[in-house]
Amino acid sequence: MSDLSVMHEESGTKGRYYIVHASGESELTYSVMSAKIRIADHTQVAPGHEGEGVGLVMLREFIADARSKGFQIVPLCPFVNAQRRKHPEWADAFSV
Repeated sequence: MSDLSVMHEESGTKGRYYIVHASGESELTYSVMSAKIRIADHTQVAPGHEGEGVGLVMLREFIADARSKGFQIVPLCPFVNAQRRKHPEWADAFSV
């Protein structure tokens, strides 16, 4: 999955990490609550790419940004919350 290019955009109180596939886009959306808090809202994987780890690739990018930019993630999205539980090494990036 390392060949996937994750892009990021943020405007106002909304942002997303996304990957463009031939079949459409996969995205992980979030809301900006403050300089220190982002709420992971929703993760959606493009048709035909389910089960390939695409969501995890986007989430790892989000976590890397949280650590480097000094904010924490509130895992409202069920996928993000499930992955948080599976990866205790990510605890520093989350606010629960």
